[in-house]
Amino acid sequence: MQMTELGRTGIQVTRCCLGTMTWGEQNTEAEGHEQMDYAVDRGINFFDTAEMYAVPPKPETQGSTESIIGTWFAERKNRDKIVLATKVAGRAPMDWLRDWDGTTALDAKNIEYAVEQSLKRLQTDYIDLYQMHWPDRPIALFGAIPNTYKDMGGEIVPIDETLRAMENLVTSGKVRHIGLSNETPWGTMKFLHHAEASGLPRVESVQNAYNLVNRAYEMGLAEVGLREGVGLLAYSPLGQGYLTGKYQRGALPEGSRKALFNRLQRYEADAMEGVIDQYMAVAREFDTTITKLAIKFCDSKDFVDSTIIGATTMAQLKEDIDAFDLDWTDEMDKAVNAIHIQNPNPSN
Repeated sequence: MQMTELGRTGIQVTRCCLGTMTWGEQNTEAEGHEQMDYAVDRGINFFDTAEMYAVPPKPETQGSTESIIGTWFAERKNRDKIVLATKVAGRAPMDWLRDWDGTTALDAKNIEYAVEQSLKRLQTDYIDLYQMHWPDRPIALFGAIPNTYKDMGGEIVPIDETLRAMENLVTSGKVRHIGLSNETPWGTMKFLHHAEASGLPRVESVQNAYNLVNRAYEMGLAEVGLREGVGLLAYSPLGQGYLTGKYQRGALPEGSRKALFNRLQRYEADAMEGVIDQYMAVAREFDTTITKLAIKFCDSKDFVDSTIIGATTMAQLKEDIDAFDLDWTDEMDKAVNAIHIQNPNPSN
């Protein structure tokens, strides 16, 4: 498994990051432990979670994923072998995430409470990468049309205030480095600006959706990432399962997220099925699966520090990890780019 530096931290992480958000909902604790054991055996040293997980978010399962990782650490005694990333929720009306009523926000009160709860669940005294799950400011996310913009108004915690709260965590040793998630080019640059101007911790990564049918990251953020040393942690490389082909022609596999939760509308644009057919044809041309093609596409990009995979079965996990052994060629790149030029970002 190849390694890369996480941002400018000096920390070496595997190009494959184990995503965990199904644990506690679609996967049991035992299954989560099995996945972590297998991932470590395959050389993976990078795990990603969030205070909000499992998904879909709800009070009954909130924090369960971190707790599953915590019991694994306690049993395996290997916390020092893993680069651990988790996230604090941005602004949202999910008052069940806190012990008080009201909207979550990226202020000192929320951040300090969230990190203490995560540390307890994870059974550790430090987090390697603490990410802001989505911005504090109200912006269109998670399915919004990527090439339009509308000012949504609303309250905002100043970025400088958020960074000072994060500085307290870094100074105390509870957090080693910080990162962003679901962020824009403007937001990323403002965080970098405030950090440099005030001597505050710099963001080392941004975790955004990136895949064959959503390459919006390349429009502005890719240059930011490369020039500023802020690595992309690419999530949803399989488009929530659509880039496996399993939902083609209206198929609804039993136990799939679509069947269980019906939350995948961001991947259900009119053009999507035809575009996926084309990517499936490319995979056949190069004697591989669309799953491996889609994951290796992300891994082939120099602005990607690590690609976050997730699976509910061990067979899925094996194929996902095997994808990183695929040789990415110029011919593959030309083939997927030709489809993208004709059908840019049918998802968002």
